[in-house]
Amino acid sequence: MENTSHKAGFVNIIGNPNVGKSTLMNRLVGERLSIITAKAQTTRHRIKGIVNGDDYQIVYSDLPGILTPAYKMQEYMMRFVNESLKDADLILYVIECGDTNYNQEIIERLQQVTIPILLVINKTDKVAEDIITATKTHWQNLLPKAETIEISALTGHHINLLLEKIIVLLPESPPFFPKDELTDRPLRFFISEIIREKILLLYKKEIPYSVEVVIESFKETEDMVHIGAMLYCERESQKGIIIGSKGSAIKQLGIEARHAIEDFLEKHIFLDISVKVLKEWRNQDLMMKRFGYLQD
Repeated sequence: MENTSHKAGFVNIIGNPNVGKSTLMNRLVGERLSIITAKAQTTRHRIKGIVNGDDYQIVYSDLPGILTPAYKMQEYMMRFVNESLKDADLILYVIECGDTNYNQEIIERLQQVTIPILLVINKTDKVAEDIITATKTHWQNLLPKAETIEISALTGHHINLLLEKIIVLLPESPPFFPKDELTDRPLRFFISEIIREKILLLYKKEIPYSVEVVIESFKETEDMVHIGAMLYCERESQKGIIIGSKGSAIKQLGIEARHAIEDFLEKHIFLDISVKVLKEWRNQDLMMKRFGYLQD
């Protein structure tokens, strides 16, 4: 008799900022869902990516990097991480090879969970074997029940092995989402993330962390998509930096964002970017709800 069993589960990806979680997420999903920059705290929301095989469905979640909150937005970001420990079938705890920093509260919670944990040591392709060994020993002492795997999310080293381990650990279950779905996020979310990625790359210091991107209009015609984006910052001085001398900075942002969005949508777009000051928005509960930090 043919085996018709099916596996499905939620696999949540957590770890310190800037350890390559988003690169790993995109590698596992096979699509560029999470934005990637060299700066820490790139991921703000919980982003799901869905991977389907003939007899399995994996729902990955890329979570914000673990940090000590400095304002309300980061408090909500850490809520995503804490909630992920409750609803996961499997946790991928990603660390950078050589990294020994950890959040005591999160580690204590992970020590108590009954679900499987895979300790994913990333960026192992360019370090000496003794550093890999020391990293593994350090983290195995903290999470003795976790199984360890060494990978490089950037090159794809051992990604197939990681996938095999994930599938083995999934519970038997029917799919949670239709087999043709890639993510639970709407199109506007990914467009706003593309723009935010370009902000992270083009601006320095506090600017990228003080800006929220909202897609206020999206009108599609047969050969063009018209997109209106509003950038919210906290101070007039930040608005001036975003716009730049004679509009030079925001013009460059528009050019780079437009090219990236056109690649994403595979269609010509007209992109209109505006900037508005919303004082202390990162510390306002109402703004957290408005900007989607309470809807994940």
